[in-house]
Amino acid sequence: MPLKPTEHEDEYFARIEQELIKQVSERKKSSQSKEEIAQLRSLHYMKCPKCGMDLVELDFKGMLIDECPTCRGMWLDAGELDSLVNVEKSSLEKLFKIFKK
Repeated sequence: MPLKPTEHEDEYFARIEQELIKQVSERKKSSQSKEEIAQLRSLHYMKCPKCGMDLVELDFKGMLIDECPTCRGMWLDAGELDSLVNVEKSSLEKLFKIFKK
């Protein structure tokens, strides 16, 4: 006489199956979001946040400051503002003269 599974066994396997389905769907979502993030980065890398044109890097005392040649916006990377604050005042005035035209 074959053994008939109990209700508890059915519940256990149903719960395990639901957890596996959930894990698979989460993996799909995370891999899609990683691909989307990489695609968005490639589309927006070194583009002006204001007008979308390509940014040009200017060398100022060893720092590369990004400038948009179209709208003349200046964009600083992480830590560059702190470095600019430490630059002596006359050098900072020279920097701002570069962007005044």
